[in-house]
Amino acid sequence: MHDSIIAVILGIVEGLTEYLPVSSTGHMILVGDWLGFTGPRSTVFEVFIQLGAILSVLVIYKATFWRMLQQYRCLHLLRRENWLRRDTGLTLAHVGVGIIPVMIIGFFAHHAIKTYLFSPGTVIIGLIAGGIVMLAAEKAHVRTVCRDVQHMTLVQAFFVGMFQIFALWPGFSRSGSTLAGGLFLGISRKAAADFSFIIAVPVMIVACCFDLIKSLSLLSGNDLLMIVIGFVVAFFVAYISVLWFLKFLNRSTLASFAYYRFLVALISLLYFFILT
Repeated sequence: MHDSIIAVILGIVEGLTEYLPVSSTGHMILVGDWLGFTGPRSTVFEVFIQLGAILSVLVIYKATFWRMLQQYRCLHLLRRENWLRRDTGLTLAHVGVGIIPVMIIGFFAHHAIKTYLFSPGTVIIGLIAGGIVMLAAEKAHVRTVCRDVQHMTLVQAFFVGMFQIFALWPGFSRSGSTLAGGLFLGISRKAAADFSFIIAVPVMIVACCFDLIKSLSLLSGNDLLMIVIGFVVAFFVAYISVLWFLKFLNRSTLASFAYYRFLVALISLLYFFILT
């Protein structure tokens, strides 16, 4: 298959799945395997199109990011008496406590994750486990204590961030794990989604830069067109999918995504392990 067609397909897959609770990493592994686009070159390409998806969220939440960057109260807010305050608005302190857990675990486990967990079998496990956690979170979500991301406390931000650790397992989904964490804590679906998308930006930027530093030499000038196509496609598709998903959460639950994950896991199991 021509590289440009592969770039379009993977750009669409990345854009559709990066911020939906279905696991972009899992889908990229499964679709890449199906297209025969695997190995170090594919890994670097996927990093670049992830950057396209990241840019879409920066554009959508540009006002929120700009407001946070203009605040200088982070160290003050980290004092013990401020961890339960709801009147501070979303700050860099909230983002910081939300990403520290996954950054620490991801740093030390990066090699093991890349070596042992990037395979169709582990993705299938992650899809099923993540779907179960999302259904459990929906069942546990009986009372909403925070309806707006601007009213989240530092404690809530920290524990939602803890759930992001599950996303280190391919197939589990970053947005799925953080959304589930928010529901368990009594945060509304919309507020949990907003926080999930916002804290994903610094985590993904660091992870992408780390991968690029290690693997950029694997690309050649001939890969430039493929990278540009994938980046642009991922940006526009992710932009549309995020806006759609935020509207979807105003009227629906995560259950449909959980059932979709089970279906993908079943099809993948048949394709990779039973019918081939």
